Parts: sequence; structure tokens; C-alpha cells
Amino acid sequence: MTTALITGSTAGIGAAFARRLAADGHDLVLVARDTKRLREQATELHDRHGIEAEVLTADLSRDAGIEAVAARLDDRRNAVDLLINNAGFGNKGRFLEVSMADELTMLKVHCEAVLRLTAAATEAMRARGRGGVVNVASVAAFVPRGTYGASKAWVVQFTQGVAKDLAGSGVRLMALCPGFVRTEFHERAGMGTDNIPNWMWLDADKLVAAALADLSRGKSVSIPDPRYKALMGAAKLVPRGMLGGISSRTGRKYGPQ
Repeated sequence: MTTALITGSTAGIGAAFARRLAADGHDLVLVARDTKRLREQATELHDRHGIEAEVLTADLSRDAGIEAVAARLDDRRNAVDLLINNAGFGNKGRFLEVSMADELTMLKVHCEAVLRLTAAATEAMRARGRGGVVNVASVAAFVPRGTYGASKAWVVQFTQGVAKDLAGSGVRLMALCPGFVRTEFHERAGMGTDNIPNWMWLDADKLVAAALADLSRGKSVSIPDPRYKALMGAAKLVPRGMLGGISSRTGRKYGPQ
């Protein structure tokens, strides 16, 4: 039986990964900031699927939190076979409307934590000759759309680069790029979603199933829905400058307000 570590496990995409991996028989290390929710989640998954679910409370916007998770990933006696770097958040407002402290916190969680945890996980995995890492990005990575999109673009480029560097080692890496998913993400950021068309919403459980299938196929980037694949394909045909204007207008029309 293998073990998966999931950051941001108590809600949204992270919770969907936890449900699916537990149902498939994987033991879990559940990581989030809320100890009570983590314990409730661990108990539920253990009782329903008979797997072992370890709780690790950590705030990935702080060095101590990143170091605690990295230490768990480096534990060779209790190996982690699959890392899901899912923790993340959005800031409400355009650039200069969001405080610099909040922007830097986003980069800490989306970029620095992903870098350090991927390094800790893959070093141990390479030594064993097997393992996998899924870094959750976003389709926002492919359009010019503020700090959030820029941080997710970094995740995609970083993941693809490391995947090439570790090719042949037995370690797989994949950037997962979903669109709008029905989770707590927007509510936590204080963002309204009434203006987002129904067709743009994805189901978290179906998204995770598609992502795991793409990981097993060896893909380094997964856009797990035909609708968003078509949108991103069309975006490649639009000149970069024009795409920036379209992205900005679309963000104001359909994005969180």
C-alpha cells in the first residue's frame, strides 16, 4: 500500500484527491491549517475506506510550516509515494488594490512552498526509483492575468522543467491546470461567482479522476476537461498583446468580483 501526501486537503480539489486516493486504497498524510477539520477528515476516510490517515497541521505561508511538511516528505522510514501540492488561495482585487503583504504571501504558498516540497519529495523518490508529484496550477497560467496567473505560470514551467530533469528516474511530475471548480476557493477570498456561466464550472471529483489518469499516462501538463482544452488551444492562436486585453475584459466580466 502506498502513501500520498496532500496539502490543502480539507476542501475543494485537495479533498477530492483525498477521497479518490483513499477509495483506491492509499494511506494518506493530510496537510492543512485547521487541525479540527483535518482530524474529522482523517477519521471519516479511515472509517469509510480502512486506510491510515495521518494529520499534519501546517501553514505553508510560513517557513515553519513548509519545513514541517518537507521533513515528513524526507522521512525515508515512512515513505511518501505521491505528493499533491494543492494548497493555494486567491486575492480579491486588481494589482495595487491588493496589499503587498498578501501578494508576497501568495508567492510564498504558490511558488516557494511548491519548490521546497517538490525538492524534498523528489529527492527521496529518486533514491527509491519511483514516485509522483502533482502540482496544482490553473488555466490562469496561460493568460496574462495578475499575480495569481503569474504564480501558476511559474508552477507549470517549474514542473515541466523538473519533469525533464528527472526523466528516466522513475519519478513523474505533472502540473494540473483546472478552470473554475466548485470549491470553497472563491468564498474564502470573498469573491462573488454569480457572474460565472454554468458551463465554465467543473466537478472536483471528475477533475481528479482525469488528473490521475493523465499522471498515469506520463503527461507533464494536464488540462482535465475538453472545454478548457479548447479554450486554451484557441488562446494560443491569439497574439500575446491582444490576449492580455481579452483576458482583462473577460476577467472583469466572468472572473470573481
